[in-house]
Amino acid sequence: MADADEAASGADAPEERHGCPVTWSRGQQVLHVPRDRYLAVARALHDEGFLMCADLTAVDYLTYEPDRALPAGVDAERFEVVVGLLSFSPIERIRIRVQLPDDDPTLPSLFELYPGADALEREAFDMVGVVFTDHPDLTRILMPEDWVGHPLRKDYSSGRIPVQFKGSTTAR
Repeated sequence: MADADEAASGADAPEERHGCPVTWSRGQQVLHVPRDRYLAVARALHDEGFLMCADLTAVDYLTYEPDRALPAGVDAERFEVVVGLLSFSPIERIRIRVQLPDDDPTLPSLFELYPGADALEREAFDMVGVVFTDHPDLTRILMPEDWVGHPLRKDYSSGRIPVQFKGSTTAR
């Protein structure tokens, strides 16, 4: 779903930054980065002053229409990693979006550039199953180590675990 900022960015030639298509969302520049250029673009943005990784998450688009709003030349894949970077001088936010295929949801880790990405990448791995290569400790962070599957995947079956409360006299 495109918003007003994205529609307003449609000039004659598509906007690019570091050779990647750019859209705008809620006043933020969004770079649609190919997976093979992810680390190089992140490094270039770091060199420009985007020194903080404020957020990193993964999205499973399994149940969404394959023609969701992406710039020309960017093919929709099942998974997407979204990274929010901050610059403090000048104060600016930028977002990176990377499409990942169902059969190989892997990306290089940003840990060397942004040590704060450690827990964020572990959460994306734990919940969605995105593997960050060269991560120093890519282990589960929210689910038990022996948990099977990734709970935020759209095809993950939801179940129930009965919860018993100590001293409860009523059935729940």
